[in-house]
Amino acid sequence: MHYLNFNDLRAKLGGRARSSIYKDIEEGRLPGPIKLGGRLYWVETEIDTALSSLGLGSKKMSSS
Repeated sequence: MHYLNFNDLRAKLGGRARSSIYKDIEEGRLPGPIKLGGRLYWVETEIDTALSSLGLGSKKMSSS
């Protein structure tokens, strides 16, 4: 299992703003993070699945 830190997640999403990413998490478009050792990480396969279900692959999400 591969984990993404926030900077990795942001890069995978095309450099989106922190607030936009957390809004997508809050609205259920992206999975939430898990906490490991006091830091937040995202499971890469969960992010890939979410992007695929949105029809985006690893392309940049539009900021809405």
